[in-house]
Amino acid sequence: QVQLQESGPGLVKPSQTLSLTCTVSSGSTTSVNSIHWIRQPPGKGLEWMGRRASSGNTYYRPGLRGRTSISRDTAKNQFTLQLTSVSPEDTAVYYCASRYLEVWGQGTLVTVSS
Repeated sequence: QVQLQESGPGLVKPSQTLSLTCTVSSGSTTSVNSIHWIRQPPGKGLEWMGRRASSGNTYYRPGLRGRTSISRDTAKNQFTLQLTSVSPEDTAVYYCASRYLEVWGQGTLVTVSS
C-alpha cells in the first residue's frame, strides 16, 4: 500500500515562504503521479489548496493562486508545496493526498507566528 508522509517546519514567521514535502513510499510509488494539497485551519473545515496532475499541470484554489506552487521531484518520489507571504491565517494542519483522495498523509501542523 502506498503511503504519503508530509514533512517541513512546524513554525514559520509571517511574510516568509512555507515549504512542505510529501514523500511517497511503499507499494507502487510510481503509481502516485498526481497529488493534492489540503489544509485544515484550527477549528475549521478542510480547504483544498491545489493539485499537480500527472501531466505536470497545476491547479490552485483561486484565493491562493499566485502564492501557491506545487512541484515534483520524480527521482525522490516527492512533491513539494510552497506558499509565499504567509500570515497567521495560514496556520493549519497540511495534508497531501493522492489523486482520488484514497490515500492521505497523517498531516503536519504549521504555525505562522513571529
